Amino acid sequence: MTSPDASPAVRTGTGPATTSPTSPTGIPVTLLIADDDEVTRSGLRTLLAAQPGIAVIGEAADGVEAVEQGRRLRPDVVLMDVRMPRCNGIEATRQLLAESAVPPKVVVITTFENDGYVTAALSAGASGFVLKRLPVRQIAEAVRVVAAGEAILFPAALRRMVAARPLDSAEALPRAALTGREEEVLRLMATGLSNPEIAESLTVSLETVKTHVGNVLTKLGAQNRTHAVVIAYESGLVVPGFAG
Repeated sequence: MTSPDASPAVRTGTGPATTSPTSPTGIPVTLLIADDDEVTRSGLRTLLAAQPGIAVIGEAADGVEAVEQGRRLRPDVVLMDVRMPRCNGIEATRQLLAESAVPPKVVVITTFENDGYVTAALSAGASGFVLKRLPVRQIAEAVRVVAAGEAILFPAALRRMVAARPLDSAEALPRAALTGREEEVLRLMATGLSNPEIAESLTVSLETVKTHVGNVLTKLGAQNRTHAVVIAYESGLVVPGFAG
């Protein structure tokens, strides 16, 4: 089984392929860390606070605290553990994103390579999924990527999830009634191309691409671009390995 450590992450967003160590405004990305293990939480705080462009502004020991702290502190990003008492990270993500006037981005972080967690996290509206064993610089990069408005998912996890949950290609995309150009845009999204790169590839304007991307997300009922890529894999429009 290929480890996510060995593969670069799939990015899906409007920004350039190389991310800045700070937010687009030059202000450090504010981060809330939610994990029920005090040692892990403290370690993540120390390590991530030392990374350029990241300001850790709070901690939460369970899902209920994560929602409360998220509402109070209004961080740019929440690094959300999955298995926590009182309220797990998936439900906390769902509540936080649904109930906040200006919701943060959420990166789900876990020790467990459970494909169901990936699906549940995306369905709840998370913008990324990373494993705790990753080097801290990669976790920090995931935080910066989602803060910049992109989404991130490691190809190995995506391919395993799709292999475990094959769907008939007639099940998703035809029902969504995507046009030929929208399917083409979705395929390019699955490679990790940004909107400007898709525009260049198709020789169309950036505004045209933004319109197509918006239509794709709406028709698929996707929470974000990563969720759309998962649907593209599951439907058979993109085969495993296409984006990796």
